[in-house]
Amino acid sequence: MYRERPSRLNRAVVWENVISTESEGRVLPDGCMDIIWMDDSLIVAGPDTTAYVSNEPIYRATGLRFAPGDGPAVLGVPASILRNQRIPPADLWPAAVVKRLTDRVAMATDRRVALEDIAIDRLRPTDPTILGIVSELSAGTSVSGAAAAIDMGERRLHRRCLDAFGYGPKTLARILRLGRALDLARTGAPFATVAAQIGYSDQAHLSRDVKALAGVPLTALISP
Repeated sequence: MYRERPSRLNRAVVWENVISTESEGRVLPDGCMDIIWMDDSLIVAGPDTTAYVSNEPIYRATGLRFAPGDGPAVLGVPASILRNQRIPPADLWPAAVVKRLTDRVAMATDRRVALEDIAIDRLRPTDPTILGIVSELSAGTSVSGAAAAIDMGERRLHRRCLDAFGYGPKTLARILRLGRALDLARTGAPFATVAAQIGYSDQAHLSRDVKALAGVPLTALISP
């Protein structure tokens, strides 16, 4: 069972999940990064380029999911080095810091609150251009159009995206488009309508892109 709520950290959410071997755990790429408490330890989940699939035994996980581009402002490292990774914080921070943070979460009455507190304590200012990049690409603006809108050259935009999101603007645009397509498809809209409204060339293009990013057909993602 999965549940989430808005976080005290701006644009983030805190979540809890119980995964069983009876059902595959599939996490779709969304441009986000997470700090997760699982099996009495902390894990950092980097930005995914394709679906992350888990078939682990039953476990309970609690996490804090940062909005696209916000993770590096807390974790202190470029998102690109965490792309498609699930790693312990000891790979990023000094051992003494990791022990202190791990103990803090382990002893907390509410681990979601503890994760929020850690992130708020470590938060650095986020580059304001991040919001502009996400806004433009979420609206379906082309990469060149997004660069022009935020007054940034395309090469610099690419470098900025690697640092903030873990991949270039074209990949980020595809991932954000996937999210919009799923939102619309889940309202019951025909797939041809989804393709036309979200910016795919046709329904076949929608199907190929969903399968490439999610690993399963669109119908599998919107089934009850």
